Amino acid sequence: MGENLRGMPTTPPTAEFPAEFTATSLTGSISVRTTENGLPLGLVVDADQLRRDPAALAAEILRLCKQSANRAGLARREQLRQAGFTSEMLALTGLPTEEQVAAKEILDEQDYDTEPQSWLRSV
Repeated sequence: MGENLRGMPTTPPTAEFPAEFTATSLTGSISVRTTENGLPLGLVVDADQLRRDPAALAAEILRLCKQSANRAGLARREQLRQAGFTSEMLALTGLPTEEQVAAKEILDEQDYDTEPQSWLRSV
């Protein structure tokens, strides 16, 4: 494997990097499909979620897009590591570490409201 003038590996990664990533809510009722940067490409929302407060629903969709982007960044970091990037080079990329992604997801889960809005069911 060669290096360019900046010392970066010039050999391309062996596997092609995915173009889309997904994230799903804890309840499975909302799922987003995003780019590597978290831009939404598709959205699946169960009908019962449409009765939620619009601001809360939007916040949950945004949280899932960010989660998808963080996981994509972690996957990109791993791809670069396998391509021969050193830990110093990886640190300069700004891509999240596994610990950072896990800590963010734990914090988000603590803030996430999993309680039903109502115990009444529609019939």
